[in-house]
Amino acid sequence: MARTRVRISSLLALSTALALTAGCGNSTDPKPATDSSARAGAAAAGKDKPAVVVTTTWEGAFAKAAGAEDIKVIVPQSVHHAPDYDPKPSDLAAVAKADFVLYAPFEPYAAKIKEAAGSKAKLVEVNLDNDPDKVKAEVDKLAGVFGTQDAATKWKTGFDAEYGTLNKELQAAWPGGKSPSVVAQVFTGWAAKLAGATTVGTYGPEAVTPAQLAELSAKKPSLVLDNAHMSTGTVLPDSGAKQVKIVNYPGEDLDLLPVYRTAAGELKKAMGGS
Repeated sequence: MARTRVRISSLLALSTALALTAGCGNSTDPKPATDSSARAGAAAAGKDKPAVVVTTTWEGAFAKAAGAEDIKVIVPQSVHHAPDYDPKPSDLAAVAKADFVLYAPFEPYAAKIKEAAGSKAKLVEVNLDNDPDKVKAEVDKLAGVFGTQDAATKWKTGFDAEYGTLNKELQAAWPGGKSPSVVAQVFTGWAAKLAGATTVGTYGPEAVTPAQLAELSAKKPSLVLDNAHMSTGTVLPDSGAKQVKIVNYPGEDLDLLPVYRTAAGELKKAMGGS
């Protein structure tokens, strides 16, 4: 989740540009619009689907799964270290024109995104977690906000089928037919669940301390599920555990399913499968 930081000074510098872009027609009331008023605004503008601005591709994938089609991502997926990205005036102008703005509470620039949204956009906080139950709960929530429940229901059906297939394939790849024991970074527990693995310990987001190293190594895990976006290097050196990089963020296509397929492929390789 280290990718989620944006240089706050850049956001401060662009606040004036946002005010100019928003124009004099905006209300001075700082409160976000209600769901119904945001949808009404979209309809008045002649749009069948709301304009949605998201901070990263992760929120974008949730929005797409929920049925949104007009989605603008602020931090490009190609930026692996988000503090290196300077938001452009066009990025924040998109926020000013949006019907909905999606952000995660742990993102340090969320407060500035709220200011950038002005009075028009509905601000929606998203719980970013690839655990399947949490994903579907967020998709349902967003579909209720967007008014796209039918699209979300269809997506969830396809998601359940794909997830079930990957889960069965991974269980079939268990070494010796036994669930592997894993140590997971706090944001990769969903991948252990996908594999049907037995989680014997967690770490992070900070680097493992010497005491944690001794404790986790003593549990003799066969796999360590590292967070590719905030890796701290080799977590349990000399423990014999294979370290697997787990990617949380979707690509620029904002498709969440490849995240699970990629994780399944890496896990299968680590377990000795093809």
